[in-house]
Amino acid sequence: MAELASDYHHGDQDPSAQVRSYERFNALTKWAALHLAVLILTFSLWFCVGAGFFGGLIPGLILFAVGIWFLRRKQTPPEI
Repeated sequence: MAELASDYHHGDQDPSAQVRSYERFNALTKWAALHLAVLILTFSLWFCVGAGFFGGLIPGLILFAVGIWFLRRKQTPPEI
């Protein structure tokens, strides 16, 4: 067991796989949040408020389009 501890050298591992996983998780989270917000808005207006099918669909589509526009913008990391 003592030999296994000596196999690890701090700073020698390549973090690129972890960076890619983190970026994919962030992308999945933001797109899932957009879809969930659109569904909640559409169904709330359709069923709870009684605005009807198109009364819920049209604001849902608008929110979806605006969300796509904001989420697809390339964001530059802040300078440190």
